[in-house]
Amino acid sequence: MKNTLLLILIMILYKSVNAQLHYSQSEWLAPQEFSNLHVQRLNDDSLSSTFAIWVKQHVKEHYHEHHTEVVYVLEGAGEMTLNDERFPIKKGDYVFIPLGTKHSVVVKSEEPMKVISIQSPYFDGSDRVFTSHE
Repeated sequence: MKNTLLLILIMILYKSVNAQLHYSQSEWLAPQEFSNLHVQRLNDDSLSSTFAIWVKQHVKEHYHEHHTEVVYVLEGAGEMTLNDERFPIKKGDYVFIPLGTKHSVVVKSEEPMKVISIQSPYFDGSDRVFTSHE
């Protein structure tokens, strides 16, 4: 019983120490050279995963069967497609993408588009289904 209580206390302390993280955008740097996409995992737990993503040209159309995604544009501009709706996106825009929604983006700015992507629940990359026409 004592060992179980000690283990629970250690887990609670571990979670509370690691529960709060703070990042500055200046800490998120893409490498000097990358092809089209660069993805940097910022943090995650069982409920969500957060990434900084740089896109030079495009993200091919895909959907997530089990994940909701939120995208917040930090830099750049482009054109996003959600199912059959196409619209411009730029710095400061927020996009909510429900599970099952086909989505893609084409970068229209000179500089790469930089976004924060939050996936819920935890995302390991395997729930990305590319559409057949891509």
